Amino acid sequence: MAHPLRLGVLASGSGSNLQAILDACAKQSIAAEVAAVICNVPGAPALQRAREARVPAVLLPHQEHARREDYDARLVAELRSRGVELVCLAGFMRIVTPVLLSAFPQRVLNIHPSLLPSFPGMHGVRQALRAGVRVSGCTVHFVDERTDSGPILIQAAVPVLEGDTEESLAARILAQEHRIYPRAIQLVAQGRAEVEGRRVRIPGPQGDDARTLSSPPVDEP
Repeated sequence: MAHPLRLGVLASGSGSNLQAILDACAKQSIAAEVAAVICNVPGAPALQRAREARVPAVLLPHQEHARREDYDARLVAELRSRGVELVCLAGFMRIVTPVLLSAFPQRVLNIHPSLLPSFPGMHGVRQALRAGVRVSGCTVHFVDERTDSGPILIQAAVPVLEGDTEESLAARILAQEHRIYPRAIQLVAQGRAEVEGRRVRIPGPQGDDARTLSSPPVDEP
């Protein structure tokens, strides 16, 4: 039996996606374990979530490094020392550099609150509402050197309802983030996520159909 995939989760804030990953590991619904949680913000709730799960919680304030590359080199050293095989960005409010990406090629995941390639960057939910789209959602993708442009692994669609605010739509999207991030990790853990150029191929009986999910029905207000 293969050993669980060792995850390094990078977070800056509340850590709700971290919690979804921790819960999935605890239930053994994914073949993975969190080897460490690394946070760049002192006092962030993500650190406490890690401690409560008895997972190593590491504080690495970015202010201690003048250059992003120097900070990422410190991250790489910490992740490697803990045997991390897959890096998961979970609300990590830092742009990662080639230093980290080259150390973990095609092994850095991120989750973004839009159906990429639409609305990359900051405030994806706000951008969707301003554009007047009828469907938004979230995306788990491999990270590359550009912003939110890496190969897409899995997505979930979320309808935009009449009267939605940024807060109400963001809350429904976040619920789907908690659903698809563990599933994306499981695809990697199973060796089913094959990056081919700009695309991810998932061999198996379900193939690419397994990668786009609809959110559960939502009653109109």
